[in-house]
Amino acid sequence: MAFIEERNYIHRDLRAANILVSDTLSCKIADFGLARLIEDNEYTAREGAKFPIKWTAPEAINYGTFTIKSDVWSFGILLTEIVTHGRIPYPGMTNPEVIQNLERGYRMVRPDNCPEELYHLMMLCWKERPEDRPTFDYLRSVLEDFFTATEGQYQPQP
Repeated sequence: MAFIEERNYIHRDLRAANILVSDTLSCKIADFGLARLIEDNEYTAREGAKFPIKWTAPEAINYGTFTIKSDVWSFGILLTEIVTHGRIPYPGMTNPEVIQNLERGYRMVRPDNCPEELYHLMMLCWKERPEDRPTFDYLRSVLEDFFTATEGQYQPQP
């Protein structure tokens, strides 16, 4: 995503269903059907466009405004999918309930078996104001350090 960010693209549908994983655990982002080149740092979706609510940032849900920071929000949701082995975000909530709860400041609780450091990163991704969310370059740097510190736990199984 840092590569996409550097080139002024937004994905708009970043979630586990759109990540391809090889036998060697190499990951590739797929499904660029909603991706757009952004020229003024934001893209406004046409009226009536549909998006996966549980992965979509509040500003995109409420105003149809997408930026790379909207993808950062979705990345935080993607991290919960990874930690929970593919569980749908906001378990037990309908889409309208998710929207209502986000407006009140609700954020998902730390999943079981999720390291505090990783949850902190998720919470950074879910900052209310898009400009307060980290860049993908920053996220890459932090996750590389996290992986280095924990790499023995994440080796492919024979």
